[in-house]
Amino acid sequence: MATETTEPDPFDAIVDAPFDSALSERYLVYALSTITARSLPDLRDGLKPVHRRLLWAMRQLKLNPNDAFKKSARVVGDVIGKYHPHGDASVYDAMVRLAQDWSLRYPLVEGQGNFGNVDGDNAAAYRYTEARLTRTAMQLMAGLDEGTVNFVPTYNGEDEEPEIFPGLFPNLLANGSSGIAVGMATNIPSHNVAEIIDAALLLIDNPHAEHSQLMDVFHGPDLPTGGLIVDSPAVISAAYESGKGSIRVRARFSTGRDAAGNWEETGIEKLGGGQWQLVVSEIPYMVQKSKLIEQIAQLIADKKLPILEDVRDESDEQIRLVLVPKSRNVDPELLKESLYRLTDLETRFGLNLNVLDSRRTPGVLGLKLVLQEWVISQIDILLRRSRHRLDKIAARLELLEGYIIAYLNLDRIIEIIRTEDEPKPVMMAEFALTDRQAEAILNMRLRSLRKLEEMELRRERDDLLAEQDELQKLLDSPARQRTRLKRDLAALRKDYAEDTPLGRRRTTIAEAAPLREFSMDAMIEKEPVTVILSARGWIRAAKGHVPLDGDFKFKEGDGPAFALHCQTTDKLLVAVDNGRFYTLGADKLPGARGFGEPIRTMVDIDPEAQIVGVTVYKPKGQLLLAANTGRGFAAEMDELLAETRKGRGVVSTKPGVRLVVVREIAPEHDHVAVIGENRKLVIFALSEVPILAKGQGVTLQRYKDGELSDATTLRLEDGLSWAMGGESGRTRVEKDLLPWKVARGAAGRLPPNGFPRDNRF
Repeated sequence: MATETTEPDPFDAIVDAPFDSALSERYLVYALSTITARSLPDLRDGLKPVHRRLLWAMRQLKLNPNDAFKKSARVVGDVIGKYHPHGDASVYDAMVRLAQDWSLRYPLVEGQGNFGNVDGDNAAAYRYTEARLTRTAMQLMAGLDEGTVNFVPTYNGEDEEPEIFPGLFPNLLANGSSGIAVGMATNIPSHNVAEIIDAALLLIDNPHAEHSQLMDVFHGPDLPTGGLIVDSPAVISAAYESGKGSIRVRARFSTGRDAAGNWEETGIEKLGGGQWQLVVSEIPYMVQKSKLIEQIAQLIADKKLPILEDVRDESDEQIRLVLVPKSRNVDPELLKESLYRLTDLETRFGLNLNVLDSRRTPGVLGLKLVLQEWVISQIDILLRRSRHRLDKIAARLELLEGYIIAYLNLDRIIEIIRTEDEPKPVMMAEFALTDRQAEAILNMRLRSLRKLEEMELRRERDDLLAEQDELQKLLDSPARQRTRLKRDLAALRKDYAEDTPLGRRRTTIAEAAPLREFSMDAMIEKEPVTVILSARGWIRAAKGHVPLDGDFKFKEGDGPAFALHCQTTDKLLVAVDNGRFYTLGADKLPGARGFGEPIRTMVDIDPEAQIVGVTVYKPKGQLLLAANTGRGFAAEMDELLAETRKGRGVVSTKPGVRLVVVREIAPEHDHVAVIGENRKLVIFALSEVPILAKGQGVTLQRYKDGELSDATTLRLEDGLSWAMGGESGRTRVEKDLLPWKVARGAAGRLPPNGFPRDNRF
């Protein structure tokens, strides 16, 4: 009877383990996989696995620079089928980036078809595009068939792929890399190949060279999209010494002529009639042009950049962004600085030289260490190539010795072959041949039995012996190895020299001048305006300085309260009787075509409070503030500016106490005049009034009954003047003020004859 097979209980396989340790073990495996096999580039060839597999698959498809293009779908299919078992979209995206000359300084793939653009548009689907390798990619893969690197099995064990690429092209620094792993990231900009080679040559000659010596020839990033690097050499050097830092990249404004007629990167394009515009010809690396234009347009729409009128994209194959100023009077340098601060025309590139070294260990390395490790790896590749070639030479020499023996004994060899059933062992015994030599002789073609062939064989043997001797000397001498590497690097440098289209430096490194103190107020175009504030709190600004006693229109039941001349660049200090001060920008006031807008929609003024003063802010200016109780003080205008809609509390008021006087103190004034409702006048020295930032102040005039009517400041020797009223329009001046000059806080006496009956100065 057959025995029944029972299924194993799945619960028997459950392992009882603490959750945190189980999770940490598994997450650590995932983290290490991400770090070493996905996100960080190898220091030796500067590639991540996906890029290496892409280029290897293209090489296997024979997509050489001089051969025909093949469909990208064919490449992607081979990559994900044989080497990289991941999504086709991620592989194609990686391939597209290798072909974009605004993403890679030295593209490794040459694309045909739509491979996207600098605006950020995507490439066409891989069934529409075609690709092949570039000359640079071939230089990076040079030597793969010469035993220079190890080959490892592919993910399914059916094929092999190289562990790294052995070529001399310094891809890590030349093309840079970026990636995010678990707990670490890398961000390496591209650099100029000629400068990388110069620094490597310096290090080969002098392994103890200082970092500063390297930076004399290695100047910093050379980005695919050009632009300007505006940090100081000290900042750039410090970043490369540690392997971490931040580098400022700016757009380049196109060239124009300066005042002396010399060409310079001003970006100013003259249009005639004094008009001009700025033209941007290069944008910072990794900034999408379309997003940049949207950003600038949004600033214009939000009125955050009032000195800029318009932005236009006139790009074709070359970038050309046109920035139109509000008027020809705008300062071009101010406009540039504003754009640098508010848009991605200036960005920061975070340098993070985090790479996998030859032991597959991640680490942040400084420039010197990166170059040293790369030079060591290239010398190792040189030695492996030499040993591989020596093995090939030894194998060929073995055959050549056999051929020469055969030629020297040709008749006997032919006789053995014709007469013996098994000629091979007979030949080996008679002429002391090895198995390989005998097999090669038996496989010779009849046409090779020419007289000339023996001479050619001897010449080839002599050449191989000389090459073998040179290679052996190379293996035995570190000095020869360094000399050979220098010679190879110098030959590579010629392909990427400063005078070649590909090798010419694109990014200019020039320290920027210190930024001037930035203020949005500086961007307001200066124009004269007349501000009118009605009794009910409606405010507007008429263009130009119109007469203050003009016939302004008001809503029914409303009337004039304040009118003053100022500029759009001025700030207005609005004082309210509860002692609070508010700040308004004259440029933000509504126009005077209608009745304006309620001031309470702009600042949070208490509904019960009354506006008692509107003054133009002047730096270092002073105001005389007085309450109805006869108390007051002087205040600095700088202390009265309010940053928010809620204003600033300046004069402390209790119930029944109101701020009634807000008067500007002229620099030449030295006395204060105060008059009460009881028609008593006092005049005292301005020095007796304290300067406060906040409070009730001191008693200016004492009253038995009534309150303060008005107060002002004056120059004593000029006297006190007031309008006579009536149609005459005359002004009366009282020079002799000694009868009223008393100490602060006195009751005072009646004013001079003819003083206005409303008790106002």
